[in-house]
This record gives sequence, structure tokens and C-alpha cells, in this order.
Amino acid sequence: MNAIKRILGVVWIAFGILATYYLIVNQAIVLWEKGGENTIPAIIYSFVLCPMIAGALGFFGYYCLTGEYND
Repeated sequence: MNAIKRILGVVWIAFGILATYYLIVNQAIVLWEKGGENTIPAIIYSFVLCPMIAGALGFFGYYCLTGEYND
């Protein structure tokens, strides 16, 4: 079971990287290019959501890799 937790740690880190990439490329950059009233959501995606999502999933994956959740 602990081996599965460690493997899933890598998966969580990968999800964090992919989620950040998706938010920046498919959401924030598109809104930055539109400009105008879309600037506020672009700022929220870029400077609030991306660090929170990447940090949370990254730390969760890191803790799984280091064995913090072992029985």
C-alpha cells in the first residue's frame, strides 16, 4: 500500500504541473490577449489560482513521496 501511495505522489505532482499549464496557456493567456474587462479574471488565474493549485497538489505529492501518509 505504501508503494501505491508513493507512486500516486508522482501522479499528484504531475497533476499540479498539468493544471498550472492548462490554467496559464488555455485560460490566462487568452484572457490577457482579449484585454478590457477580461483582465481581472486573467490576474486571478495567473496570480491567485495557479500558485494555489500548483502548491497544494505539489505539496500533497511531495508528502506522499516522502512517506508522511504511511500507516
